Amino acid sequence: MTTPKHFSMIREFHLADFFTLANAACGVAAVFFAMKYVESQSVRYFLIATALAPAAFAFDVIDGRVARWRRTHSALGRELDSLADVISFGVAPAVLGFAAGLQGGWDWLALIYFVCCGVGRLARYNVTAEELSEGEDKVACFEGTPIPTSVLLTGLLAFAAWQGRLGEDLYWSAWTIGPWDLHPMALLFVLSGTLMISKTLHIPKL
Repeated sequence: MTTPKHFSMIREFHLADFFTLANAACGVAAVFFAMKYVESQSVRYFLIATALAPAAFAFDVIDGRVARWRRTHSALGRELDSLADVISFGVAPAVLGFAAGLQGGWDWLALIYFVCCGVGRLARYNVTAEELSEGEDKVACFEGTPIPTSVLLTGLLAFAAWQGRLGEDLYWSAWTIGPWDLHPMALLFVLSGTLMISKTLHIPKL
């Protein structure tokens, strides 16, 4: 029996996988900066957190192109990509939404729903990727909106921060429904999550 070498898992990574890990790193850093904003209330931290979303998106695009260029598609790479996307485009936007002021009870449910939709959407993609690719190296279309479209939500939050519209000044204020508050902005997360899990919405992959 051959003894595995030290760091043997890392040795098996392809170049594209390191761009995928950079995507995940951006997502984790965005969560940390959002936490720093909550602690300090310095908008600078919030804006840095939102700026990491397009950086994560760039790494997400690059890793796919590098994989196709080097013809290094693998099941490991696909799983890494999904896990990174959950962090950067699922958990991070939800944390930013919470930090921005979506802290009512209904807001919590909306943000949790959004993240769960993202997880489900990525799991379904991994299971159906071979079918959707129709024998090609590249998937022909997406079922539902891709999870990186959440950068639009992050962009809206960045704009709100730039205008000083966070916390109690968040757009459209809050509604009290039953025992909890709901910020209408949280419904955008519900809409985004719902579009992600749609099976009837097919979007060509460029």
